[in-house]
Amino acid sequence: MEQKTKVVAEEGKQEIRISRVFELPLESLFKAYVNPEIVEHWMGTKVIKLESKKHGSYHFETTDPQGNKHGFNGTIHEFEPNQKITRTFEMENTTFPVQLEFLEFQEINENNSKLEMLIVFKSISDRDNLLKLPFAFGLNRAHNKLEELLSS
Repeated sequence: MEQKTKVVAEEGKQEIRISRVFELPLESLFKAYVNPEIVEHWMGTKVIKLESKKHGSYHFETTDPQGNKHGFNGTIHEFEPNQKITRTFEMENTTFPVQLEFLEFQEINENNSKLEMLIVFKSISDRDNLLKLPFAFGLNRAHNKLEELLSS
């Protein structure tokens, strides 16, 4: 089955481009990224903090099947409702350095919207190491859950 979330990593670049068309209005898609309760449902993570504003920050925590807790945090640098979020992303207690993420939200029509993400890594090897994980599969699964949650 083809994944709806497209993940493109060009050879020799330290970035990943992600795009997905959702069968959701633009406002609903954007809300899924800034409302803590909705984020918890589709990401399957605990939201410790989510300040959806310029100079805001966030802190999420997830627990793996063995009971180990994993933290994720970052700073929001740009925040334009229903348009874009620019933020850093850091996986705590890992060897992965901080990433820079550019999220752009676009209205296609009143019932459909598009998310485009650009993730920039410190190095090509850092990007390639992330791609060795089931990153694309997990992101697609989370986006499917987001769409199902907000469609119902």
